[in-house]
Amino acid sequence: MKKLLIICGLLFSVVTFANAQQGGGQGRGGTPEERIKRQTDQLVEKLKLTDDQKAKATVIFTAQVAAQTKMREEMQGGGGDMAAMREKMTKMQTETQTKIKEILTDDQKKAYQTMLDEQKAAMEKRMKERQEGGGQ
Repeated sequence: MKKLLIICGLLFSVVTFANAQQGGGQGRGGTPEERIKRQTDQLVEKLKLTDDQKAKATVIFTAQVAAQTKMREEMQGGGGDMAAMREKMTKMQTETQTKIKEILTDDQKKAYQTMLDEQKAAMEKRMKERQEGGGQ
């Protein structure tokens, strides 16, 4: 159960990055390019990235989205089990977060970690509410 919460928390951070910059009338998700832009824009806004950091973050998120898309396609094609995919996604998310931290200043790293912690707490709260509500 604890492992599932951690996995969901990590996946939540990807979803949060992808949805954080959407306007009220826009649909969810969007193209991979739109998701990458939203993720990068959120970091620019919250962490005040430099142009160089923004370019590096875009490269990092592009690689992540490409790998995730490939994994999802493999799963949809019946090419793997869900537990293995979760494990790979968790590892990928951790690697992405580590790469992002490598391009940040010390102050930005603290703000980024705070942002990740808040996202994790929000995900855990939603999961708890779902469990208490009978899965609805």
